[in-house]
Amino acid sequence: MIVSANEVKKRGVSLFERLLTKANELIITVRGKQKFVVLDIDRYNEFKKYELDIAYLKAMNDIKNKNYKEQSAKEHISELLDEL
Repeated sequence: MIVSANEVKKRGVSLFERLLTKANELIITVRGKQKFVVLDIDRYNEFKKYELDIAYLKAMNDIKNKNYKEQSAKEHISELLDEL
């Protein structure tokens, strides 16, 4: 469902609550361009869980394919500092 920023300004947060009972997410437009997405907290937490699951799967794939390097904590910190 798409709603304009002006509509949000007029009706406030109660608009989100009402519209999220009809749709899984709201897209807020600003001057006709899609700018923001509003989700209820349960859906947001679900997305965050999926994000962690994907990161885990990628890490396991890297380990399986030996796509990593071994180094000490000191070496790792030095490498990170060099990148700054």
